[in-house]
Amino acid sequence: MIKKIVLGGGCFWGMQELFRSQPGVVGTRVGYAGGEVVNPTYENHEGHAEVLEIEYDDTKTSYRALLDFFFRVHNPTTLNQQGNDRGTSYRSVIFYSNGEEKQEAEAFIDLVNRSGRWEEAVATTLEPLTQFYLAEDYHQDYLQKDPAGYTCHFVRFGTYL
Repeated sequence: MIKKIVLGGGCFWGMQELFRSQPGVVGTRVGYAGGEVVNPTYENHEGHAEVLEIEYDDTKTSYRALLDFFFRVHNPTTLNQQGNDRGTSYRSVIFYSNGEEKQEAEAFIDLVNRSGRWEEAVATTLEPLTQFYLAEDYHQDYLQKDPAGYTCHFVRFGTYL
């Protein structure tokens, strides 16, 4: 069955580039979520986070496995910042669609905190997914179009699982 997860961990370009090749991922789209602006744009998305919508085949990967990768490719302890990017648009956030996803995300945050891999506590927030807004075409697959483009994402650790 194809499912979706929406994650924010800084600039959406780097997140998309790393997640696209993960086992079980069948599609990715960058966009905005978590703000009040209706039909946000890159120039007007106050309150929204830059996010990645990931479609995955749950017979080949899991919500938990995707959370594991998420916590390995960005710094979840910096509040509203990844690399040179600063502001609430770049917050670390997991958007959940139901209570089960929220509980699983809470448990995974606890696992990351207990791992001792980070000096600071996880700043990742959990927010209900109310609406995902697709980003402009020029942001989609950006690092495929411009391989030398900016990213601050990379795999930092082995699995937490």
